[in-house]
Amino acid sequence: MPTKPKILVTSAAGHVGSAAVEELLLNGFPVRAFVRKADGRAAALERLGAELFIGDMRDYRDVENALNGVQRAFHNPPFSPNALYDSTLFAIAAEQAKLETVTLMGAWNLSPTHPSIHQRGHWIAHNLYKWMPSVDVVHLSPGMFAFPYFLGLPAVAHFGQLMAPFGDGKNAPPSNEDIGSVAAHTVMDPTPHIGKSYRPTGPKLLSPHEVADIFGKILGRKVRYKSVPFKAFHKAAIALGFPTEQVAHMRYYAEEVKNGVYATSAPTDHVAQVTGRPPEAFEITARRYIENPGLVSPGFEIGSKLSAVKMLFRMMMAKPFDLLEWEQERGYPLLQDPTLAHECPRWATASARAEINILPSSRSLRSIPATINRAS
Repeated sequence: MPTKPKILVTSAAGHVGSAAVEELLLNGFPVRAFVRKADGRAAALERLGAELFIGDMRDYRDVENALNGVQRAFHNPPFSPNALYDSTLFAIAAEQAKLETVTLMGAWNLSPTHPSIHQRGHWIAHNLYKWMPSVDVVHLSPGMFAFPYFLGLPAVAHFGQLMAPFGDGKNAPPSNEDIGSVAAHTVMDPTPHIGKSYRPTGPKLLSPHEVADIFGKILGRKVRYKSVPFKAFHKAAIALGFPTEQVAHMRYYAEEVKNGVYATSAPTDHVAQVTGRPPEAFEITARRYIENPGLVSPGFEIGSKLSAVKMLFRMMMAKPFDLLEWEQERGYPLLQDPTLAHECPRWATASARAEINILPSSRSLRSIPATINRAS
């Protein structure tokens, strides 16, 4: 039997990265897990059998060393304004390492004129990767995950209120686990996937009201959805301690949810197409996170009603600030007349064909020996 190639997974301790690591190990592939620090999440990956590499993805020396002896990779850039920097650095190192393939994480709402520097960075990176001279690429471009719906679980559980700035916008939310599994399968047996773009979704379009009903079913109580202004979401994010750089991008995604961006061409069959199993229903995902809130983030808990009241008070006292001014102060390359995905003709044309907004490639693709051997 041929030796299975070693696979590097970046952001391996995160929600999607850890799911990809687990799937790869389950199928008998050696995995090097690139993590930022040796914490409990990294230790859990090591217990599963992953080789840990602790380093900084912004440092070329670390990226180069992480790729030493690796044949394939799933590059999952952190959610930050540095997505383009991280991905470009990784592309250079991947070429130097002569990797066979890279699966690159992106997003469904990519465009060259998006107001979010994070989304524009992804768009540029996805196009740059199509020009890589020797490394073949698979694009992974999910829409809005199931994960954001779980951030307000304390209010859902104790007050029966799902509050989010999504209007009545529908989404077919994929689980972190399904996204990670799709990524893993594209590097286990890359040949059928090279040059393709996959958008894993959940099995069904859901409105926020339907999400609230599912929460109510699991919790055994009435849960109502309330659409709130983004200002309220901003206050909650401050109270919860979420990084401002992430909140700044979320204001754009919220508008896109309202305007049907994530409902466009959804749901897809990409989870089943790539992994051979159907996508996980939102109810199954929600049960897992409600039963184990620490999956949301380390230390996250639903807590008591008193703790939920205290959080509500902290949220009420939080002072939101001008996020555009915050971005300007940091020298972000902001556009004079940006367009959200649904406002961008290029995105509208691509999404109508169920494609992400990246330029076509004329590269000829090479065949890579299949080495997949699913664990029984």
